[in-house]
Amino acid sequence: MSETKIRVLIVDDDPDQLALTERSLSSYNFEVRTHRSSLGVSNLVRTTAPDLVLLDVNIPALSGDKVLALARQQAPENTRFVLYSASDESKLRALALAAGADGYLSKSTQGADLARKLERLHKRPRVAAGT
Repeated sequence: MSETKIRVLIVDDDPDQLALTERSLSSYNFEVRTHRSSLGVSNLVRTTAPDLVLLDVNIPALSGDKVLALARQQAPENTRFVLYSASDESKLRALALAAGADGYLSKSTQGADLARKLERLHKRPRVAAGT
């Protein structure tokens, strides 16, 4: 019996962080796609329809919260957006709330802990904006 993999798009300009997170999630049976720029994310979200988008907050050209606002317009209704940063957790939480993200995670979260948190976010019903 084959279980459907959770499709994750990871957006991060740091190639080492991108590779680490991709390897980590792939080992926990996630289907992972990566992207190294904030440019083109909306199009990628529209064409690949990921279940989750893990967005680096501090990415050149367009910050993660701005990318979220643009990509959300192109995303399937059930796609969850998660801000991902090494920033202070209280600042990250405030930014995620202000940007309308479905969640936030510290980049120090890896391995089984990262997989578990993303699985929980994926299963949680998405709250419509303004509710």
